[in-house]
Amino acid sequence: MPRVLAFAPIGDSHKFLEQNGCEVVLGKPEWHVPDGGHEADVIAMAQGAAALAGTSMRATPISRRVLEASPELRIVAKATVGVDDIDVDAASELGILVTHAPVESNWGNIAETTVMFLLSLIKDQIVQDETIKSGGWWTDGRVGGYVGSRLSDGYEGITLGIVGLGRIGGRVAQLMRPWNIRILACDPYVPDHRFLEFGVTPVDLDTLLRQSDIVTIHVVLTKETRHMISTPQLGRMKPSSFLINTARGGAVDEAALIDALDKGVICRAALNAFEEEPLPPESPLRFMGDKVILRPHGGTPLRTGAGGPAGRSIGQNTEWLNADVLKALRGETPDHVFNAEALPLWLERFKGKSLLG
Repeated sequence: MPRVLAFAPIGDSHKFLEQNGCEVVLGKPEWHVPDGGHEADVIAMAQGAAALAGTSMRATPISRRVLEASPELRIVAKATVGVDDIDVDAASELGILVTHAPVESNWGNIAETTVMFLLSLIKDQIVQDETIKSGGWWTDGRVGGYVGSRLSDGYEGITLGIVGLGRIGGRVAQLMRPWNIRILACDPYVPDHRFLEFGVTPVDLDTLLRQSDIVTIHVVLTKETRHMISTPQLGRMKPSSFLINTARGGAVDEAALIDALDKGVICRAALNAFEEEPLPPESPLRFMGDKVILRPHGGTPLRTGAGGPAGRSIGQNTEWLNADVLKALRGETPDHVFNAEALPLWLERFKGKSLLG
């Protein structure tokens, strides 16, 4: 029976692999605790594995050393969008395929969380809440409106900048169109008709940063997008502007953001994605008061029963994961390969060589 390490299992989804002839070993919950030093434990459990599978594993990434633990490792399969917790370069060098879900299972929820952040920032909600709880009423003479005098201009005076017009970014645009605000978008990888579809104006990143009152990030984390928002980019934004990141923590240089907020380079930020997750207790973001709104990565918790939309989406992603694993174990090319550059060596090593009866 081929051995599969479910490094971050999703419910009982691994049972499907067991029913199809795999020996599944489940990862440990403590692997997801930051700074836990669990790589050696992951390596030990990965020895002899033909496949690694699961959701996100940022606290203990799938490193080169983990990948090298088993000479017969064929695939690292993710049930989520993005492979920032896997050493993809090492996997490609070793002839190991990396697959991930073609769509984010939680995409609608993340879009709604983004809009919640946006409206909370525009309405100054966190400040008004703290003012009332501390015994006050109005804050700085404002009626919970957009920072400065923008409210007098109506919402049409606000410009929203969307970085990444994929499924989530596009949904954010759809949700905000009825507000009659100006919406800019930057995404060099989508066709022109997508900008028309969502009623947004295509611009380059610099233009978006300079002109937007709210900038929201919706990109997959890659070498290109890591720290795409850092000191130079933050310096191009308006001092009154807000930054929202519900994508991946690594897309924003956290140290640069903290510095920009401290110095008033930008006004506020709202985050549910962090460079280290869970957010370390000593992180300065925890002590910045109303300059930041923080939520755990993933948006609002959802019921994931089979009957609800969240359950159907997550179920679909686990089906993709399981199908990719079984194809790889049968010596067939999986459907959702991220590192196509690994295919020639992988086919040489494993094509047609099935481990399943």
